[in-house]
Amino acid sequence: MPAALRERAIDSLYDALADLREANGGMHTLNECSGRMDWPERGVYFFFSPDTDPEAPACNWRVTRVGTIGLREGSNNTLWTRLRRHRGPIGGQYEGGGNHRGSVFRKHVGHALLNRYNLDDECDTWGEGYATPPELRREEQAVEELVSSYVRDLPFIIVAVPDATGQDSDRGYIESNTIGLLSNYADEAVDRRKDHWLGHDSHREEIADSGLWNVRHVGEEFDPGVVETLRAYTAETTPP
Repeated sequence: MPAALRERAIDSLYDALADLREANGGMHTLNECSGRMDWPERGVYFFFSPDTDPEAPACNWRVTRVGTIGLREGSNNTLWTRLRRHRGPIGGQYEGGGNHRGSVFRKHVGHALLNRYNLDDECDTWGEGYATPPELRREEQAVEELVSSYVRDLPFIIVAVPDATGQDSDRGYIESNTIGLLSNYADEAVDRRKDHWLGHDSHREEIADSGLWNVRHVGEEFDPGVVETLRAYTAETTPP
């Protein structure tokens, strides 16, 4: 798609996200959220850059992560379950930290932090394996806390999309097509991130070049009709 047309589609998406902010009752941060809030079971979330002013016009915002849940048949994951994994525990043995093996978002942020501050040699197990024995969690706790301090302060909004699980769900359509629209990967950088954005330090070129904490869908074509689909679900979204 020509850059001018893509730019107009991106402007339309941010206008739709401004309406979604109102439906959310404003932007949220994971620092302020808990399972006691009235989360929809299923939906799509949009995280923004850390310097985002929630009250500013949407044209000044920059989405940096899009995600959803329940794209596999039979999945019983909920939206809050996914957000809680990104947040990490509040209280308990791992207070202030989390488990990046249960959150790809946390894993990507951790790799970028390790790279930015030249800490790779001090935590060479990051992202390795699928299980996290207690001794390993203790060794990685300091990095998990750095990740939490970053992720928990990011503004985000959600859209309720209560359709059935499966790859053909509207949630999957909104996720993949908004990522494709916003991504600068292998394309002209229409939706630029600032030079100091942490993702530029990622070892994954899909993240560093796309401007998103996403790897899947960043190089895919997109359907501009995704904006109208997103708008249709905005009416079903209420403040959590």
